[in-house]
Amino acid sequence: MRDKRPLIFRIIVIVVILGTVGAFAAVRYSERNAAPDHRDALAECLTAKNAKMYGAYWCPHCQAQKKSFGNAFKKVTYVECAIPGDSQNQTQACKDANIKGYPTWVFASGDQVSGEQSLETLAGKAGCDWKP
Repeated sequence: MRDKRPLIFRIIVIVVILGTVGAFAAVRYSERNAAPDHRDALAECLTAKNAKMYGAYWCPHCQAQKKSFGNAFKKVTYVECAIPGDSQNQTQACKDANIKGYPTWVFASGDQVSGEQSLETLAGKAGCDWKP
């Protein structure tokens, strides 16, 4: 009688591969058919209205603010203030903008708001539509 372990092993491997391929296909399908993300429109509007976020790579509040935009953050105008290896100084652009804390949002009007902001607040300050 032949040993059935190699056959069982092959079946398990095939089931795992098919399950992985199926899960990947389901995720790709759902991403393509997902509702539009309103954060993209907000990020584009903020940029069009010359709103900028000033932050530092080491700042946890900056990371949280970026995360609130998801993938749309790549469309936001972001100015890095931190100088790697020098936590006591900031870039000239941030000095010129009079940035005292992170994150700080600066709007075309010259208004500044510091700290993490809701997307609704940012939309209102910049004059952008917001649909959560």
